[in-house]
Amino acid sequence: MTAIQRLAATIESRKSADPESSWTAKLLAKGPEKCAEKFGEESVEAIIEAVKGDRERLTSEAADVIFHLFVMLAARDVSLADVEAELARREGVSGLTEKAARTQK
Repeated sequence: MTAIQRLAATIESRKSADPESSWTAKLLAKGPEKCAEKFGEESVEAIIEAVKGDRERLTSEAADVIFHLFVMLAARDVSLADVEAELARREGVSGLTEKAARTQK
């Protein structure tokens, strides 16, 4: 199991945990909107570090982004397997072609 898979499994297990015992459970208990807000905040922090060019800080913020992305997905019952399936579906398709197909829906 990879670190990403372990992270997703841990977050999933926190859905039923006591919010007083886990930051993840506390965040999930606040609902999907709060999880999305936190993901947005972390994304902006990663963007700032990318613009600054600080590799170490960007790496740290990217880890925060991934964590909060997974929390946001869990809040809406979207699993890592769901995301992996979507990535597999897109594999081998030009990004331009894939984007054009999405805008036609």
